[in-house]
Amino acid sequence: MPPHRKLQDPLADAWATIRSHASNGLPVDADSSRLAFADPEFLLRRETRGIRFQLELLKPDLAQAAHGIENTIVVFGSARIRSQEEAQALLAAAESGGDEDTIARARALVRNASHYENARAFGKMVATYSAGRDAADRLYICTGGGPGIMEAANRGAYEGGGESVGLTIALPMEEAANPFVTPNLDFKFHYFALRKMHFMMRAKALVAFPGGFGTLDELFEVLTLVQTRKAKPVPIVLFGSDYWRRILNFEALVEEGMIAAQDLSLFTYCDDPGQAWDTIREFYEL
Repeated sequence: MPPHRKLQDPLADAWATIRSHASNGLPVDADSSRLAFADPEFLLRRETRGIRFQLELLKPDLAQAAHGIENTIVVFGSARIRSQEEAQALLAAAESGGDEDTIARARALVRNASHYENARAFGKMVATYSAGRDAADRLYICTGGGPGIMEAANRGAYEGGGESVGLTIALPMEEAANPFVTPNLDFKFHYFALRKMHFMMRAKALVAFPGGFGTLDELFEVLTLVQTRKAKPVPIVLFGSDYWRRILNFEALVEEGMIAAQDLSLFTYCDDPGQAWDTIREFYEL
């Protein structure tokens, strides 16, 4: 008879192999004997995409539930906007270089830096309100976890003594979450669709600061869900009325019969952090 062998835990063995390879920067080779749910080669196949969808839905949901996070205020906005201090420094550097295009871009950063400071102030207001309240009554700032407006809102929550969520996406220009996201509430996504679901699952309000394609995408996603009653009505605040009225002519959509006149009541323009916060408080009678 063969000598007695100690039984091995295959899951523990597979996990140890993956950790060892990851620590040493080595690829994980295909291995038919590895347990399916501990096999990265298998999980990354095209045919297992549905499983990856489920995992990206489940992991952040379980983690936030365990943390007691049930209510969030989602803040969107450009990743390119900078703080007043950083924008002024970039303008000084551009002016010393003398390139007109660089100077023009730097001046735009200075012009838009007020939005960073307003998002920061708004995040702090939300965190200050939630401090000391029962878990069920707390509101948490939730952003895409990147730089710019997202960083500003997370930063304000941090400065207000609160925790905040970052739902980052794997992009070439955004490798990691901004430093103000609460570390154990930093969730990275591969699929935009699953990330969008998580933005809405706990959202009690949306505040959209000036931004580009990504901000517009998220804004119209929420507007469509509320308009079609796929989601409950929530306050939708467009922060920076001059910006939003200049780039989006909602009244023209009404004139052309593309939306109903009452659809204009789905959102509110605001230009002050306190005004945005009051809009949300009045909606929920906080």
